[in-house]
Amino acid sequence: MQVQQKTQKIVRYQNQQGNIHYGIVEDESILQLSSSFTDLVNKEIKYDGVELKYSDVKILEPVKPSKVVNFGWTYAGHAKETGGEANLVEPFLFLKPLSALIADKETIVLPPAELTSQVELEGEVALIIGKRGKNIKEEDALDYVFGCTIFNDVTARDLTKKDPQFTRGKGFDTFGPLGPCIVTGVDPTNLRIVTTLNGRVVQDGNTNEMSLSIPYLISWLSQVMTLEPGDILATGSPSGSCPVNSGDEIVVEVENIGKLCNDVR
Repeated sequence: MQVQQKTQKIVRYQNQQGNIHYGIVEDESILQLSSSFTDLVNKEIKYDGVELKYSDVKILEPVKPSKVVNFGWTYAGHAKETGGEANLVEPFLFLKPLSALIADKETIVLPPAELTSQVELEGEVALIIGKRGKNIKEEDALDYVFGCTIFNDVTARDLTKKDPQFTRGKGFDTFGPLGPCIVTGVDPTNLRIVTTLNGRVVQDGNTNEMSLSIPYLISWLSQVMTLEPGDILATGSPSGSCPVNSGDEIVVEVENIGKLCNDVR
């Protein structure tokens, strides 16, 4: 059974002195914490009395995970448009290297044209795991989710179509924008995802359209690998994945979480 949490927006950031902290977002301000990620997942919120303007800090990736796990073809429309089939029994699974992760407002750097000529966006909801778990029961799965954030599973589509597995096409540096915040207390099974490219809507979906439920995905994955606090589980992309080019601006917006904004170079 899921434990209901208080809804909070948590960011990890670097202040003007170069120090890294977690903080709670309230309107345009950040209430600085002395809490570590371990403290946060244990519900130990330690305010240190400092309040900062959100615009005065550099937002970082919200976690430093042990692994980034991606579920593919969890939406029928996206599976069809990329040459696959929606998963109805078992998920399609792949990993991203930690070197792919970048934060909100950072730049997606396109690889040289001789390596790939078709880089595409994929806006997604990502789960942040809050406690260690192995062989998790489906009915208990959401208890292992600390919060939700936004992910852009940037993909070299020409490479994933020809390689026998997805590591190369998914694994370039900067191909994993994440953030800007972790939001606790939201239901990940019913969140609208809207992605815009240069202001034009290209994706509009909801996690309630997934072919396999999020609790099932968590439970299934935990039979394969132990989930650790801070691990990122990207839940897959709705239809509308499309090519991006240098100079583009991508915004992935998820209701009740916020916007992940990245330019392309």
